[in-house]
Parts: sequence; C-alpha cells; structure tokens
Amino acid sequence: MTVCVAEKPSVGEYIARVLGATQRKNGYFEGNGYQVTWTFGHLCALLEPQEYTDQWKGWNLSSLPMIPARFSIKVHGDEGVHKQFNVIKSLIEQADEVINCGDAGQEGELIQRWVYQQAGCKCPVKRLWVSSLTEEAIREGFQQLKDQSEYQHLYEAGLMRAIGDWLLGMNATRAYTIRYAQGTGKNRQVLSVGRVQTPTLALVVKRQAEIEHFVPKTYWELKTTYRDTLFSAQIPVEDGEYAITSQEQGEALVESIKDLPLEITSVEKKKGVEYAPKLYDLTSLQVDCNKKYSYSADKTLQLIQSLYEKRVTTYPRVDTTYLSDDIYPKVPGTLAGIKDYFPQTAPLLGLKADGKKGAGSLPKSKKVFDNKKVTDHHAIIPTGQRPEGLTADEKKVYDLVALHFIAAFYPECEVSNTTVLAKAGEVEFKVTGREVLQPGWRAVFEKGQGDNVQSTKENSDDSENSEGSENSENSEGSENSKSLPAFKKGESGPHVPLLKEKTTTPPKYYTEATLLRAMETAGKTVEDEELRDAMKENGIGRPSTRAAIIEKLYQRKYIQKQGKSLRATETGVNLIHTIISPLLKSAELTGLWEKKLREIERGEYPAQDFLNELKEMTSGVVYDVKSNKAGMLCPVCRQGTIIRGNTRYGCSRWREGCTYAEPF
Repeated sequence: MTVCVAEKPSVGEYIARVLGATQRKNGYFEGNGYQVTWTFGHLCALLEPQEYTDQWKGWNLSSLPMIPARFSIKVHGDEGVHKQFNVIKSLIEQADEVINCGDAGQEGELIQRWVYQQAGCKCPVKRLWVSSLTEEAIREGFQQLKDQSEYQHLYEAGLMRAIGDWLLGMNATRAYTIRYAQGTGKNRQVLSVGRVQTPTLALVVKRQAEIEHFVPKTYWELKTTYRDTLFSAQIPVEDGEYAITSQEQGEALVESIKDLPLEITSVEKKKGVEYAPKLYDLTSLQVDCNKKYSYSADKTLQLIQSLYEKRVTTYPRVDTTYLSDDIYPKVPGTLAGIKDYFPQTAPLLGLKADGKKGAGSLPKSKKVFDNKKVTDHHAIIPTGQRPEGLTADEKKVYDLVALHFIAAFYPECEVSNTTVLAKAGEVEFKVTGREVLQPGWRAVFEKGQGDNVQSTKENSDDSENSEGSENSENSEGSENSKSLPAFKKGESGPHVPLLKEKTTTPPKYYTEATLLRAMETAGKTVEDEELRDAMKENGIGRPSTRAAIIEKLYQRKYIQKQGKSLRATETGVNLIHTIISPLLKSAELTGLWEKKLREIERGEYPAQDFLNELKEMTSGVVYDVKSNKAGMLCPVCRQGTIIRGNTRYGCSRWREGCTYAEPF
C-alpha cells in the first residue's frame, strides 16, 4: 500500500479524491492502492530545554549556554494531535512506500521529515512537488514523483533554521530575562529575544528614534508661473544643503528676475515605455494589500493561502516575481479559464504561445519568464480554475493576482516625456511633463484602480521611508505627471515668480507594507526593483514567516498600531536598548545568516559548518551578557545598579554621590 501524507485535512481529502481513494476511514482515506492521511501543521517540534536535562529546568546564568549534544524531537500538541500522529504512524509501519504530499517548501519539508522520523519510517519515501492544487497539477505531480533524497538540502536548511531559532531564542531569552528583567519568580517579566523577531523590532525602534530626534530645517523654493505652467528654479546646491537657506536670499533672487522676461532655452521630447507591474511574490502582494485595503501581512497570507487551497491561485509562499518557461504554453488555457470574469482578457484570447513575435502570438518577455530567477516555485498567478465561492476579501486579493497576470501579456505603455528649460536673468528654471501615447497594459486596470498600479520602473515604497523628506505639494515629482503646453525654444514673456517657505519633515513611521520591504532588504532603502530582487537572498526571515514575526511583535506588546503606522511600545524600546549583542539587533547580520541558509538549500554550504557557527554565536551572546555588569547591584553604595557608559561602568546613583566607576 502507498501512504500519502498531506499538509492538512482539506488538502488530503482533495488529493484522495483525485487518486480515487474514496473510502473514508478514521483519520485517512483509502482506495485504489492508496491511503491518504494528513498532518495538522507542526505535529512534531524540538524538545524543550528541561526535556534534555534537569540542569536546564531552572533559569540561571550558570546553566547557559544550553547546547544539546544532539537535538531531538517530540510529538507536539493536544490529544487530537497525538491521535492523528498515531494514525500516520500505524499507516507508515505497514506501508510499501510513502509519498510526501506536504507543503512544497522548506518548512513543509521539515514538518513531514520530522513526522516520518518520529514514526520510525523504514520504507522508501517519494516527494510530490506541485505549485497548485488543481486536479491537472496533482495528476502531473504524481507522474513526476522524485526520491526524497533530492530534497535533502532543503530539509537540512529547514533543520538549521529551526535549530538556530532554538539556540539563539532559548539562550538569549533566558540570559536577558535573568540578568535584566524586572520582578522575580512567576512575576518576572520574560524578555523574549528571537533571531528574526529582535532585528525586526530594532528596525521599528530605530525609525522611531530618528523621528523623535529629527530637527527640522527651513528652506525656500523659488518657482515661477509662465503660460499657466509652474517652473522650478535650478539653483546649484552645495554640501548637501538646500540652495536657498534664508528668506533674504530668496527675496533678492525674486527681485532680480521679476521684471525680466522668462525665455524658453530648450524643449526636449523623448518617447519611452513603462513596463507592466511585476507578477506577485508573497511580500509584494502583502505590501499592495496593506496599501490598498489596509490588510495586515498575516491576513493577506491567510487569504492567499485560502485561494491556493480553493485551487484558483498557485502556491503562495514564494519570493520570486518570475515564471519558468514551462508555464508559457499553459498561459492561453489559464486566460481562457478566467475570461468570463475579466473582459480584459479578450485581446489576448486566441493568441498562440509559440514564442514568436507579431500578431497572433502571445508575447513572451524576459521580464516575466526567466528560469534563472525561479527556484522551487514561480510567481503567484491564477490557475485558470473558475473563481467561485470567494469571500469579498478573497475576491479583492484574487483580482489583484489575476489583473497583474493579464497585464503581463499586454503591450508596454508608451509615453512621451518632455523636459523644458528656461531662464530669467541668471536664474535657470525647469519643468517636466508626461503624456501617455498608448495606454497598453494600463487599460487592464479599471478606471481609478489603474492610477494606483505603478510600472516596474516607478514601483517604490521608499516615499514612506525617506529620511528628511521635503514637504512640497508642488515638487517636481507631482508636476511631471501632466502634459505641458506646446512650448517653443526661443519664446519669451512675462512670468510671476513665487518664493515659498518649506520645512523638512522627518522620515515616516513604518507601516506593515514598508516594514515588510525593510525585512526583505535587511533594512536598506532600495528604490530600484531589480536591485531589490537581487537583495532578497539577504533579507531577514522568509516570505512565509514575516507575517508571523510581525504578529508575534504585536502579541508580545513590543509594537502597536496607530492608524496604519507601527509604533514601538515602551517595552519594545527598552528591550532593544537592553540588548548589548549587535548580532541580535542587526538586520544586516541576520540577513547574511539567511543567505547561508539559502546556500545550504542549494547545496552550496555545509549544514555542519553552519551548525558550528550557530553554537559559536550562541556562546558569544551568552558570554556578552555574563561579562556585562550593567544591571547588577553597585558594589560601593549597595543601593544603586551598575549602568553602562561609553567607556566605563558607573552607578545609577552617581548624582547622589556614588563614586563607583570601572572601565571595560
């Protein structure tokens, strides 16, 4: 008998139906030579510290670091979980072959492997790997089963991730709680420290500090109106300061040009194209849903997961915006499947996926299809199944995915960009304008919605991240979206100069959208989408886990929402200020760690080497806490506590005259 183990009951039931295993049993389906059962997420987990040795039952610094000689697992959960595990175990014990039908990703592989290990699986194990749960995809997947050994590196990466989270989380949480937490015994506050959680919190705390300590600067902008068009003065800037830094300077410039004509010195028109927005990976979908609908990252993940399980979209936990070449021949069928719901597909129906250029052929762009940028799964797209029975929220998410997919096969949006230069006396002015010549892919999006969908070149979240941004409703960026009058070089005439006082504004608080982007790029502000894609390997967390990390920060009351803005609580700020180890707070260092995990997944870095690094890092974190005297009782006055300065320790009662001081 062949035993198939799915990731959850609903998926198991559908796989059983496809395979013809129609007899319902207690915890599985049977028929046609198959037994199909399922897990409930994480059936197994690593042991708790106290389950390894009695020495780790109590929380004390002397027992740290806790580094098991060998990590072990257990069945983790309530009576229902243990009951289902026993069903799986009994089926596996009698199986001729096991097929891993778990979630096709790193975490899914780890969940299944642990179950097989705990069940004492001895028979051969094959792997089902599919990007959608349609009947066609499942049948195709069962025809292309691979041996479990081909996914060994994927399992090792998941295992190292779990061990790394255990080592740093357990040890750092205990160390910081023992040394710095308030209260005693059961009343002692637990300072939860995590490998990804803490650097993410540090991003929020750092941004908040930048805002609180921001010192605004006043500057002036010189504009002039000519033929109902607002031109901006182009005054050289020195040393990063604004060109007009005093009202007197600005008024003098106005006085020098107000009676002089404005002459058009150059009119330059350039035709260009805007490419369609990229297909979605999980993070970009979460970003857009947060911006458009204020959905949390966790809610978006739940919605797209539900759409996947309803077989209308493909696998969601992906970090690529590209499709593999083997998807191209299937595109006409996918478009045909959704044509009744999206009239925008009409111009594409009947086109052939032959890779040729010209009428009758479906376009195939490197910006959409690139095997080199697809690993385990491709971008999130519709499956072509009829989207029936969707909730209102699911439909919003589905529409985003479908419209981006349709737009990818439309022509580019053709535009004309105009730059006009002018001069009044010695002062030069500039205005830019833009005209859409052929809307191309923009026609896919409904009126009003299209205005919120940006092209690949334009798509950037960094307006919400920029530091010291200008508060200017008439800035050049807001002017260049309109068309301009037909200016001619050499024309001139009267104009009306205007001096406007401006004040720099602080960077904006993170929203979930911008925090997700910051996690994706290890805290770096990246405007270029191609560069952002290249940095994903160094991002902190994985697309599938970032929503859970943010939710965990809410639950532990380290951050809270005010409107759409994320604010660090006093507890969260204090935790980051307490942590002395750069490793635990640095998004960049954590991102480099993530890079190594991906290298393990590809077989480019030995898991054992990484494990050795983990143990060394953990020991270092514990040593930092043990050797840091901050927080201890002052040995001189016996009333204050030791505080850490820039170069030495001192007593918190130094204002009261305590003389304790000690360099470090």
